[in-house]
Parts: sequence; C-alpha cells; structure tokens
Amino acid sequence: MGQKPTMLLAALGSAAAGLVALLFLQRLLRPFFWDDVRYYRRLRTAGRAIRSRMKTGVITFVDRFVEQARRSPDKPFIIHEGQVLTYRGADERSNRVAQTLRSRSGLSRGDTAALLMSNEPDVVCVWFGLCKLGCQVAFFNSNTRARALLHCLRSCGARALVVGADLVHLLEEVLLSPQEDRMELWVVDTSTSLKGVNALLEKLDSVSVEPLPMHESSSVNILSNFLFIFTSGTTGLPKAARISHLKGVMSMCFLRMCGATENDRVYITLPLYHMSASLLGIGGCIELGATCILKKKFSASQFWKDCEKYNVTVFQYIGELCRYLVSQPEVPKESSHSVRLAVGSGLRPDVWRDFKKRFKKIQICESYGLTEVNIGFLNYTGKIGPIGRASYFNKLSVPFELLKYNPLTYEPIRTDSGPPVFEGETGILIAPVSAANPFLGYAGNTSMSEKKLLRDVFQEGDLYFNTGDLMLQDHQDFLYFRDRIGDTFRWKGENVATTEVSEVLGSVDFLQDVNVYGVTIPGYEGRAGMAAIVLRSDQMLDGKKLYSQLEQHLPAYSWPWFLRVQTSLRMTETFRQQKMKLVEEGFCPTVVRDPLYFLDATEKDYVPLTKTMYDRIVSGKIRL
Repeated sequence: MGQKPTMLLAALGSAAAGLVALLFLQRLLRPFFWDDVRYYRRLRTAGRAIRSRMKTGVITFVDRFVEQARRSPDKPFIIHEGQVLTYRGADERSNRVAQTLRSRSGLSRGDTAALLMSNEPDVVCVWFGLCKLGCQVAFFNSNTRARALLHCLRSCGARALVVGADLVHLLEEVLLSPQEDRMELWVVDTSTSLKGVNALLEKLDSVSVEPLPMHESSSVNILSNFLFIFTSGTTGLPKAARISHLKGVMSMCFLRMCGATENDRVYITLPLYHMSASLLGIGGCIELGATCILKKKFSASQFWKDCEKYNVTVFQYIGELCRYLVSQPEVPKESSHSVRLAVGSGLRPDVWRDFKKRFKKIQICESYGLTEVNIGFLNYTGKIGPIGRASYFNKLSVPFELLKYNPLTYEPIRTDSGPPVFEGETGILIAPVSAANPFLGYAGNTSMSEKKLLRDVFQEGDLYFNTGDLMLQDHQDFLYFRDRIGDTFRWKGENVATTEVSEVLGSVDFLQDVNVYGVTIPGYEGRAGMAAIVLRSDQMLDGKKLYSQLEQHLPAYSWPWFLRVQTSLRMTETFRQQKMKLVEEGFCPTVVRDPLYFLDATEKDYVPLTKTMYDRIVSGKIRL
C-alpha cells in the first residue's frame, strides 16, 4: 500500500521536471511566445468588441464617438490652449455644424467636403458634423498651396471646402480659379469679408443641438468610403487615398493595443490631417473614452512644460519627433512629468537608444501602418529596432508576405516554389486584399491604384497590395523596416538603403541630424551617396573619424561620397525628411551654398569640395 503514494510522488516529480524542461526550451527557442499569445488575445478581444457593437447599431467611427458621449458626457474630450471640450460638448457642437450645413449649404448625403484646418477642436467638430450630414470628408495638408490645392480638390471631387480662420488667405487661389461645379466655400469663423465665402460660425449658436433625423448609421456600408487622406505622390502631387469605414473603426483600437487606458491623457502634437493623429490618436481616445491634449503645432522647447501642465501620460510621435526631444538641452521638467508611454512610428534605432537612455521611465511602443490598407505591426516587446513581430499568431490576424525583388527595377519577383524570401533576407512587403483588408484605391487616379496591386502572385486569382516598403524578418520573427523603394538607390551594382546609412552616421557623436540620398554623376550608372548633416552645437566635422565609422560598419559602396553641412534639415509637417530638393540641387558648389565635402579615399578623410574638384569629378578625371 505504501508503494502507491511513492509512485505517485515520483510521477508528479517527473511531470514537474518535464514541465520545467519544456518551459526552459520555450524560453530558449521561443522567448517571445507568451508575449505573442497575449497580444493575439488582445487583438481577438478587440475584434469581438467591434463585432458586438455593430450588432447594436454602433457601426462607424462617429457612431462610437456618439456612444462614448452618452456614456461619459461630462468627461473632457479635447483640451486645447486652456479650452476644455467635453464629449457632450463636442457631440452637440458637431450636431450644430450638421444642422447649419443642412439648412445653409447644398451638401447632401454622399457628397465630398474638403477640410483645410490647423489643429484645433473645431477640426473634430466640423469633421464629425459633416459625417453626421452623410458626407465623405477629405483631409487637406494645411501647407497645401496653389496648384496642389486645386489638384486635391479636383481629385477627390469635393463639393465644398471648409477652411480654418487662420488659413482663409488660401481661398484666394480657389476664388481665382474657374469653379465649373460651383464649389461651396466656408470659413470656420463668425464672419468674413470675402465674396462667395460663407461664415460657418455666424449662426451656429442659434441652431439646434439635436442630431439630424436623417443620420441612420445602420444604412452605412462598412466597406464604403469614410475619408480621403492625401499621401505624397511620386509626381510631386498628393494622391487621395480612400479610407473605408472599416479601417476607421479598426484604427480606433491602436492606443488600447499599445496599453493605454481610459484614465490616460494623450498628447497629440501631430497634424490632424495625418492618419496617425486623426484615426489613431483622436480615434484611439474615443475608443478608450480618454482625454486628448491637442497642440496646434509641435514645439520641442514647450513639450515637457505641456506634459507637466496637462498631466500628460501618453504622447504620439512620428518620424523625427523623438530625435528633436533628445537634441534639446536637459531641463528639470523632463523628469518631473507623468508620461509613461510614447506610441508611434518611424523611430530610428539610434534615436530610440538615446531616448531610452535619457527618458528612462517612458516606454516606447513602435509600430508600422499604412494609410491605404489595414495591415499594421506593433512592437509590444520593447526590443529596440523592430517595428513589430511576424509570429504565427500575428500572421493569423494580419496576413502578409515578403517578396523577392529585382535589384534593378525593384519589381517583385514571383517564385513557383520555395519561400518568397529567406530568413534574414530583405523583401517587399505585400498584403492580401480582402473584405477584411480592402483597398479602395486613389480617388481620380485609376492607373496609380492599379499599379499598387499584384495579381496571381501565389495562385491564380489572388490579389495583393504592394506597399513598396522593404522589410526584413529575423530568426526570432522580428520585423525590421529597411527602406522605402523610392528612397533606396543603386550604386556600383548594389542597392543602398538610406535608413541603414543614416543609422550608422547617426551614431557619430558630433552629428545631430542626417539625411541620406543619392545624386547623379555624369558617366556613372546609378547614384552616388550623399548626406546632408547637421553638426551638434560647438562641434566640428571630423572627417577621419567619420571615415573610420563607415569603414567599420558599412560596405564601401554605401558610403556617402559627398557631405552637405546644414544648420537644420528640411522636414515635412509630419516630421519626415525631405529629399527631393536635396537630390535636385546635387553637389555642385555654385548651386549649393552650404559647405560641401568630398570623400578622399586615399587620405581616409572628408575634404572641402571646391569648384575645381567638382569639375574634375564630373569630367571623369577624379574617379569614384
């Protein structure tokens, strides 16, 4: 009888030892397995919540806002320059906008209205008011001027243009152009002296705060168009990407997936015409029932003061915003705030490391997403560098592939057998187009829409969206952004990834800013590397040290042959580096007024580029 307990204890001991060994192997071979499982469960939970709400009639982005306004009417929704707008206040103001436009405009359900405004609460109120009227809204970049403005209006088929009071001068271009379709022009102000322009706020306070009776969410097709968001075009003119209601609703989950809660106060300094600020930021706050601290424009010197003043706990970043913060002199308020989380995309690994070292208590949640389709990744592990993970669980919810590409044309290569790319190999990111991941195309640009599609990739009849982004998946299933095809250039028969070169140069202690691009030289195929750089204050260019850094970390074909020393780099409103003008100006000393340097390989140094030296390079007397 005494043997049975002994045998049972032995069996339990063996099972426990086996379990410990299994867990050890899991930690060794799949260290991020449970992180992947937890994230997948959060995705599934978010999806179930959306489907459950849809069954009750809460279908669209604005439906969700109205629902939150009923649940938490008195909670601050947007705080802007001391002004507090509650959820109920924003709902009622957007109802007034809808009532005003219904009685005073010719807009009706299905029409497109363009919105050209700087960051302020009325951007959201006018946006939602137009949606309640049944209109599709087109977000215009507040820096859009002249020809580009008219192009944007025509491409999205706008029947009306609503402009902020501070941008009313931009209407002059529209007023001077032929208006064959009699476009309505509105300014978000109480009055206007411009002929043919209506003042939206003139009688806003006298109309009803009740919702329009025609607003019936149940009639909305979730796959129909919700917004137009303009992305940069290869011709220099923006493209109007169509955003479905489904994408709008799915985008609202972003902050929750990053770990934000209803108690957070989210600081948004990015422009609201950008998807990150409008759909992910404002939409994320609505989904949570959180409060948004809205800034008109990003200010690095004011950033931590605002964070402390408004008790900010989460902020959004994109592109170089975090680098601006790292480059600022240290101030006491950067350690006395309550910020715990920074969410966004486009953070270079070198800046990430510096940010983490300096602002230790702030967790970074780096991500990747596209305006046109629903594919997106999130780095929920905290590992520096990756944009997300490509685990088995993640590919269940966000299917994608990395395709090999032609190094000369960057066109995807289709393979009949074997994997599209091997582990550790760079490939073009593509995503299947489906009901769950629709691509509605670009308004007024059928040919560009078709160019983004790949047909019969793996089997006859399949359809994929070509992101044009180069990615790498490593042995641990981490995904790394390598470059955008338009930014990559070819030199000496090799592809040069600008992000890789920028990362190496960015780690040099005397450099504050780096922008890498390629320039043409007569007699050479491809483009030679060039870098616009900004030196740190009180620092000098050390060409020999820079050469040593390149020699240690990069193959010779990717080294920049030319340097352009600037006081600051040109950036877009969304903190992306501008390359086109730099490429056009090239490296001619008579064209470029900034100091120029040339890589002297024999001296292992960067030396000043003179006009004589330039003439010898372009004539072929100095060979690269």
